[in-house]
Amino acid sequence: MNFLCPRDSGQYCDATVGVGGHAHAIMERSAPHGRVIGIDRDAEVLKLANENLASFGDRVRLVHAPFSQIRSVLEQASALPLDGCIADLGVSSVQLDQPERGFSFRRSGPLDMRMDRSQGESAAELLQRVDEEELARVLHDLGEERFARKIARAVTRARASGELTSTGALAGLVARSVPRREAKDPATRVFQALRIAVNDELGELDRFLQEAPGCLRPGGRLVVIAFHSLEDRVVKRRFRALAAGDAASAPRFQILTKHVITASASEVAHNPRARSAKLRAAERLPA
Repeated sequence: MNFLCPRDSGQYCDATVGVGGHAHAIMERSAPHGRVIGIDRDAEVLKLANENLASFGDRVRLVHAPFSQIRSVLEQASALPLDGCIADLGVSSVQLDQPERGFSFRRSGPLDMRMDRSQGESAAELLQRVDEEELARVLHDLGEERFARKIARAVTRARASGELTSTGALAGLVARSVPRREAKDPATRVFQALRIAVNDELGELDRFLQEAPGCLRPGGRLVVIAFHSLEDRVVKRRFRALAAGDAASAPRFQILTKHVITASASEVAHNPRARSAKLRAAERLPA
C-alpha cells in the first residue's frame, strides 16, 4: 500500500483480486470515493471476494477474466485511466488449501491445477498428453528442476501402469525418484512447473505487463508481487524496459524499488508463505 499510495477518489485495479485482501486495503485507504476493479480468472474465489468486499457497495466491481485482458476489462467498465494497479502473482492460499483444486502435494486430491476450472487442460490431461522429452523440458524450464529427465522418465512409466491417480500419487512418485538433499519437498518444483504450464502463467504475465502500463495515468503506479524467480525475472526485465523507454510511443516509467522488496523476518514468522514474495513497483512519468 505504501508503494501504491491509494487516495480518495482514485481509481484502482486489483488484477489478481483473489478473496479481496489487497482490494479491501485499497478501499479503506481511498475512502470515501475511491473505486476498485477486481479481476480474477478463478470464479470460485471471486465469490469469496464478493462476500468480503460487500460492505463497500458499488465502489468495487469484480470481473471474471484473466488479468492479461486488463485493458478490455477496464474499457468495458469505463475505468480508464487508473491511478494504480496491483498484481499478486501465482496461486492463492485458498487454492492451496483446497485439496480438490490439485495445487498442493501436502493433501491428496485430483490432478487439476487449473485456476479457471471452467476451461482448459488439467494437469492430469497434460501428463497424459506430453511425451517424456517434452515433460522433462517443462520441469526443467518452468520448475528449474535438476532431475527433470529422471522424473519425466518415472512419470511416463507410472502413467502407463495407471499409477498417476492423484496429487499424492505424483508427489510420492517424485520423492522416490530423486535424492532428498534439502529441506524443501522434492515435489515443490514439479508442482510449480505443472501449474505454470497448465495455466500459461508466464504467457499471461507477459501479456499483462504489455497492457497494464498503458492503463495508468501519469503518476499512476504499478505494483507486482512475484513468488518465484521465473516470474520475478519477467517483471524485472519489463520494468527496466519501461524505465529505458522500449518504444517511441510507450509510456515512460520510474522504478520505485531500487532493489526487490522481500518480507521481513517478523512477517515471515506470522505468514510463512510470504518468505518467497518479491515486490517491485514503478510509476508512470508525465509525457
